[in-house]
Amino acid sequence: MTRPIWSTSALVMALLIAGWNAWAEDQAAGAMTIADGRQVSLEYTLTLGDGTEAGTNVGQEPLVYIHGRGELVKGLEQGLLGLKAGDTKKIAVSPQDGYGEVDPSRTQQVPLDRIPEQARKVGAQLQGVGPDGRIRFAKITALDDTNATIDTNHPLAGQELTFDITVLTVEEGGNRIEMPPAITVPSQPEQ
Repeated sequence: MTRPIWSTSALVMALLIAGWNAWAEDQAAGAMTIADGRQVSLEYTLTLGDGTEAGTNVGQEPLVYIHGRGELVKGLEQGLLGLKAGDTKKIAVSPQDGYGEVDPSRTQQVPLDRIPEQARKVGAQLQGVGPDGRIRFAKITALDDTNATIDTNHPLAGQELTFDITVLTVEEGGNRIEMPPAITVPSQPEQ
């Protein structure tokens, strides 16, 4: 009978030491993980459920946000928790954890004279600022002689979203005031 070189307790101890050393190396290298209150910069590519790329900032200005302040959609923020600079991840976000389901009650009639003339066509995307200062989106779904029917659901409502992300930096939170760059959505898919 051959005796094992390592006893069980020695093997456990070696694994604990290896884990401790890896943790210590990360700490020495400043590998801070994403947690509430930390400032994070990242690159992303957003793909819709049908495979259409809806936006990217790869090779451009990074998206910078403070984790835990609700600056990103819930599902993306939850998927980033615990990552560190250099990590990459594909994060799938359901409509409930993204921009919500499509709500049929969020349509309304608006007099045509309140719609810019160049936007008076079905499918046109409108963007404005609501009374609370937040950006609001609307899409023209129908027109008649005097009114436009607009849908005020977010353009990505009801969509399955996939974010391919690369974490660039994770730092202690600062007093950052600027808003993260908006994810632009094409006004109409190219036919």
